[in-house]
Amino acid sequence: MEVIQQIIKLAYPVAVPIFFILLFIEIYIGYKDHKQSHELKDSLVSITTGLVFVGMGIFTKTIKILIFFWVYNNYRLFTIDYTWWGSWVILFVLEDFTFYWGHRMGHLVSFYWASHVVHHSSEHYNFSTAMRKTWTYDVTGHFLLWCWLPLIGFHPLHLMAVSTLSFIYQYWLHTEKVGFMPRWFEFIFNTPSHHRVHHSANLEYLDRNLGGVLIIFDRFFGTFQKEEAKCVYGLTKNIKTTNLLKVEFHEWQSLFKKAWRSNSFITGIKYLIKPPGWSPDGSSLTTKELRQQQQQDS
Repeated sequence: MEVIQQIIKLAYPVAVPIFFILLFIEIYIGYKDHKQSHELKDSLVSITTGLVFVGMGIFTKTIKILIFFWVYNNYRLFTIDYTWWGSWVILFVLEDFTFYWGHRMGHLVSFYWASHVVHHSSEHYNFSTAMRKTWTYDVTGHFLLWCWLPLIGFHPLHLMAVSTLSFIYQYWLHTEKVGFMPRWFEFIFNTPSHHRVHHSANLEYLDRNLGGVLIIFDRFFGTFQKEEAKCVYGLTKNIKTTNLLKVEFHEWQSLFKKAWRSNSFITGIKYLIKPPGWSPDGSSLTTKELRQQQQQDS
């Protein structure tokens, strides 16, 4: 258990300085090859949201770990020995599987997209984009999707260690300075190429490559898309602001406004649980509907 506690304790103090070093290297490379992917105000917004996110994490992580411990101590079905190396491999795969479906939910349910949209709101793609974090994901209860892991017997600190390492891995995915990795690596793991697709607003790229560390779940469940056409980053309708509060809460404001103005309880609920872009009259379209429309037009 001491090893796990050290991983959790040292993860961010070690990782955050490395994050900033990589960020400065990326800016320098962009300056040297005249292909700068940073815009000062945009990057500052991303970094600021990330710093606030880390600060809030002191509170939110405490709530999450307490809930995980409550499930583990009172309802666990088995006790999985975290000192066995195989338990780390199994938990790594299961945690990434959970991340995939949680991430997919964040794209297909408007209530969760209202939080996740923050991470996609930059029209630039760089290491600062990785720091653009939502402050409201945990408030939605999204983290409860991970409760099944302590329920089946994984110790909560074991889970927190693996999910933290996964979170750190995903930082390096947010760059245009890395091209394609070796074919075998691209087949198994999430890479900058795969994640560039994920952050693109191109219709063929929307809601694709949802994996965390692994890309195999996307391949298996039909959400994988290879990077082919040039990526256009941001949202299908960009917010065009560097106002920190608007970046964080614009989608929540829009979502609840539409639900309230619908003057129907059922329609209001549908606005919350249907995919982003859904409307009762077809005045706005979901990704699936946009693709169907494109097929009909062609």
